[in-house]
Amino acid sequence: MLVEGKYLVYHNDMQPRKKLPKTALPRLFFIDKEIGAGKYPNAPSLAQQYETSISSINRDIAYMRDMLGAPIAYDFYKKGFYYTEKTYRLAAAYATADDLLALGMAKDLLELYKNTPIHEAALNLLENISAPLRDEKNTEWFKDRIVIPKTAYVVVNPEIWNCIVESLRKNKVITFEYLSAQTGFAFFESEENETELNSKTKAHEKINIRRVRPYQLLFDQRAWYLYAYDEDKSDTRIFSLSRISSVILTEKTFSMPKDFDYRKIEGTSYFGIYKSEKPYSFKIAITGDTRWVRERIWAEDQQIKETKNGIELSFTSNQFNKVLEWILFQTPRAKPLSPKLLVNRWTQLIQEAAAIAQG
Repeated sequence: MLVEGKYLVYHNDMQPRKKLPKTALPRLFFIDKEIGAGKYPNAPSLAQQYETSISSINRDIAYMRDMLGAPIAYDFYKKGFYYTEKTYRLAAAYATADDLLALGMAKDLLELYKNTPIHEAALNLLENISAPLRDEKNTEWFKDRIVIPKTAYVVVNPEIWNCIVESLRKNKVITFEYLSAQTGFAFFESEENETELNSKTKAHEKINIRRVRPYQLLFDQRAWYLYAYDEDKSDTRIFSLSRISSVILTEKTFSMPKDFDYRKIEGTSYFGIYKSEKPYSFKIAITGDTRWVRERIWAEDQQIKETKNGIELSFTSNQFNKVLEWILFQTPRAKPLSPKLLVNRWTQLIQEAAAIAQG
């Protein structure tokens, strides 16, 4: 350690970083803000505020001083760092245009999570990271040029969210009341019912008490779901968070099984959240303008065959009802060809819709 008067010039144990990790960038700007505000912070106080190690702070300060040229000195009387040039602030010049664009896009993409408990916290974090990077040269020019349109969303109760997240973190069993719709067309059954769809089945709501081991939170179509092991059903289930109420975090803990991951059961198609272990071979006729199908990847093994009136899309999927839902949405330009169960269900629902349309 070399000392000149009352000022610390170098710490021999402060080994400067040769390359700055991306995760350290917001921490550097935090240090810059604290020093620039004339607070004379030291490494322990900065580490405590930022909830990191003192050694990380020391390396950051060394990097700022030795690699970025920050005029940092240490006042032994005030026991903290300060800038010898009072007007100095950490330059954002080394943050590339791609970095700024990525941060801006990340904030815009957070709109997809709006009205969920993580939105504000994530937005504030990104704002803290990007705010120091903005200056006259680095403006957020893209803010009104790259836009995420609004779509329908499901509101999540923050108390329910926090309780579920706590149960995930501690592997604790939870109980809750669950409002389920009982119909002949269920979207989250564990296995397909290979009987004819009863179009006369009337939906009715039923509240059940569930006791589950939470495995994962899933996000799909701006709605959150809980993938969990139901102790009463002795099987995994998917629950919509918007239908969950009266959550209780119990003291009972559980061990995560090796095969708990939802991604291991979702199959090789991309139609959204759905739990089923039975795969089907789908063939769907698409007529008219088929570019909207060609432009997308619907499944890993998808094949497209040219036909007289359009194309035939083939793929394997265990997301039966999600595929049916997608075909209904694309009707009349989409028509199922196989499997037979899909054709029968689609036909019945189309006939029911026609009857309603005819009044």
